[in-house]
Amino acid sequence: MRKCANDRLIDLNNYKIAIKSTGDIVKFKKIAATLMVSSTLLSLPIFAQTTTAEPESTLTYNVGFVSDYRYRGISQTGRKPALQGGVDYVDKSGFYVGNWDSTITWIKDTANGSLTPPQSARAPVEVDFYGGYKGSYSELIGYDVGLFESYYPTNNLNGVTNGPNANFSDASTTEIYGSISVGSLTMKISNSLTNLFGYVGTKNSIYVDLSYSFDFGDGLTSVAHYGNQSMKMSNAHYVTLGVTDINDISMSLNKDFDGLVVSATLSTTDWAKRGYLHVPDMLAGSGTTNIAGSTIVLGVKKNF
Repeated sequence: MRKCANDRLIDLNNYKIAIKSTGDIVKFKKIAATLMVSSTLLSLPIFAQTTTAEPESTLTYNVGFVSDYRYRGISQTGRKPALQGGVDYVDKSGFYVGNWDSTITWIKDTANGSLTPPQSARAPVEVDFYGGYKGSYSELIGYDVGLFESYYPTNNLNGVTNGPNANFSDASTTEIYGSISVGSLTMKISNSLTNLFGYVGTKNSIYVDLSYSFDFGDGLTSVAHYGNQSMKMSNAHYVTLGVTDINDISMSLNKDFDGLVVSATLSTTDWAKRGYLHVPDMLAGSGTTNIAGSTIVLGVKKNF
């Protein structure tokens, strides 16, 4: 525990000084002044040690591999592995920008190849861009606001239709977000400024994200997460069998070995309990694979 300056002051009451003359009074005043100056000088290094250095701007990179790429509880790869990587720049002022990419299959899998003529879609990669500002009100309370873009190069999801009313729009999505943190607890709200991942009529859909971080020391951490995605879909009856609101829950355990992070995440959703048929979430191209079902995702990531 840091000592305050008063801990170094010398209590003059502990010294017995007999004052017998005016000269003794003068001597006493000189001694007291010397002790006070010495105490002040000794206290200076204590305050100097508490000075916080100005944060520096940082540029970091990461590359990783996961056994299943989950986004808001839904598999983006048909429950198959994915390669991922990104770059982040954080300015000392609090502003930041970044890019993150991953392999995907969900756009291809959305098309129904058994129809006549057969459906087809493409977009093997998801490219995310984001930027915003992070700040704090105090040592306990922080905030983050920004813009997020999920871009799918060459995607033609807007050309896919599984019926006259089951059509899609362009898959690329733009969202604005804001979060507030109180200690280890964070609440984040995202609002789509465009259609949400190709679903028609989903502009202004809301995703609420609650997470709590645990730090066990020695690079071992865990994150408990709950999310709710509500969608305003004009054709939900035909495309998602009436599912417009789902919850996802996950719990991760992460170990950092000097920049190499190994993780295991338990993820699940309540998709099968939603809609009017209460069936698992399946895509035509991935057969009977339940892309919203419970799973454990294993991952490894290297930070540079």
